[in-house]
Amino acid sequence: MTNYSNDNQDNSKQFQKGQNDFYREDAYLRAQKKVKKIVGFYWHLASYVIVNIFLLFLFSRNNDNFWSFGTFSTAIFWGIGLLFHFIGTFGPDFFFGKKWEKRKIQEYLDKDKNRFK
Repeated sequence: MTNYSNDNQDNSKQFQKGQNDFYREDAYLRAQKKVKKIVGFYWHLASYVIVNIFLLFLFSRNNDNFWSFGTFSTAIFWGIGLLFHFIGTFGPDFFFGKKWEKRKIQEYLDKDKNRFK
């Protein structure tokens, strides 16, 4: 007579192991995708800063009316696009979301803990 309950438990353990591997790999792929988005944003930010410094330098050397809208229009409109890229990368609650609140609360608790030692 064969005991099927033991085989069933082994299959269940293998299934759980396979599921855990799947979740780990899925988490890794999501983290890798998030890191690529963040790196892409920082490259966009770096190119924004470099190009706009160069353009402002050129306009200051070749234009009598430096403080005009045309001088800063590239930086303004590109900056709007950069803002949307930032929101798409870090999410809309980056500044004052729940994670920020938890970090600030923890920061103040750590300061108080160090002060009362």
